[in-house]
Amino acid sequence: MTALIVAIVITIVAAWLIIKNYQPQTVLLLAGLLLLTITAIFYPEKSILYGKATSTGSVWLDIFAFAKGSLTTQIAGIGLIIMAAGGFASYMDHIKASNAMVNVCIRPLQVIKAPYLILALGYICAQMLHVAISSAAGLAMLLLVTFFPVLVRLGVSKAAAAAMIGLCAFMDLGPAVGTANLAAKHAGMEAAVYFAHYQMPVAVAVMVVVSVLIFFTAKYYDKKEGHVVVIQDAVDANAPKEEQAPTFYALLPVFPVILVLVFSPLVINTIKIDVVTAMIIGTLTAFVCELIVKRDLLACCKGVQVFFKGMGGMFTSIVSLLVCADIYAQGMQTIGAIDYLLESVQNAGFGFTSMTIVMTLLVGITAVLTGSGVAAFFSFAGLAPSIATKFGASAVSMILPMQLMAGMGRSISPVAGIIIAVSKAGECSPFAIVKRTLIPALGGIVTMFVVNFLVF
Repeated sequence: MTALIVAIVITIVAAWLIIKNYQPQTVLLLAGLLLLTITAIFYPEKSILYGKATSTGSVWLDIFAFAKGSLTTQIAGIGLIIMAAGGFASYMDHIKASNAMVNVCIRPLQVIKAPYLILALGYICAQMLHVAISSAAGLAMLLLVTFFPVLVRLGVSKAAAAAMIGLCAFMDLGPAVGTANLAAKHAGMEAAVYFAHYQMPVAVAVMVVVSVLIFFTAKYYDKKEGHVVVIQDAVDANAPKEEQAPTFYALLPVFPVILVLVFSPLVINTIKIDVVTAMIIGTLTAFVCELIVKRDLLACCKGVQVFFKGMGGMFTSIVSLLVCADIYAQGMQTIGAIDYLLESVQNAGFGFTSMTIVMTLLVGITAVLTGSGVAAFFSFAGLAPSIATKFGASAVSMILPMQLMAGMGRSISPVAGIIIAVSKAGECSPFAIVKRTLIPALGGIVTMFVVNFLVF
């Protein structure tokens, strides 16, 4: 109980400092290191090593080695995805391929003259893409490169477009997702069966509700913040012709998306291409196109440097924040706050329905606090089968809402990697993004509970 209280107090202080415009990286880093220090002093029996790291020989040096472990892990994982996508986006802007894509896409969409309707429908398309692109951060970065500029040119605010993309992985759907595979394993069925027979009936209802709420909340907050909808022209008439990219360049920004979708279980399941590999292939393909069009090897080689500068810029602004948020989240788990919540649930003595709600909310709370849906679900998933057996109920009816809640909690966490990433594009703080995702998320959560209990 003491560990939980300490964690809550530190969390409140950290949140207050961030709201007061203190540098979030520094605040989260200090909060995480403070949690680790308290653990080392008052709970010496707990390990403060990061993952499978080995001790330096000094518990005090282990605290700082923890930061090194987080840096190594995040840069090699989600951080690399974000940096590669940021570098690719910068290069697409440099060669004006982003403008070419927007010019092609915006013409038919301008005819509709309903930017917020397109925003809402865009969420459904993005959520379905998540079935093929299992990485929430990877999908978000792909959408930031491709769909985000289209939405902005159609007239929605950058914050509204960024918030919608922050919800693109609101539910972790499909057999390729790690949490879904674990859920299927605990439910005693194949991942494909779990997806088709259990996830999709709930997901369809949730997607409809969330898309409707995105439509109204985006309009409300844009109006409240004084945003004026202005549908921009497809082509800048004043731009010199030599500065406009060839029309076929419109395919370059979406080329990595095509690669990821084609080489996936949806089309070709014998070959798999991850987001970073697709970004590198996309960049080199664009480089070859530049050579063919401009026939200037020196200029084209210099242009590729924009890719690496873009990667560095993403590390400075986003990945650094992601690392510090991870140190804070890991500190929360190390001190034992999550373990206390878990033990409290086991000793509560609720009925099956109440127990399902409590377990699901615990997953959501953990995801909000840590920013990781995977960590939240993996912490509690193993309890579902034994709890269901005690009540003579099906394990899937408990584990399904728990698994879906992992992604839902992540979408309203200001320390989640995906929220931090989209806030940069939206030119606002992660808290401003969460403010916009909160109402659609709460509507989706309520719908998920209702449909799950009615159907299963």
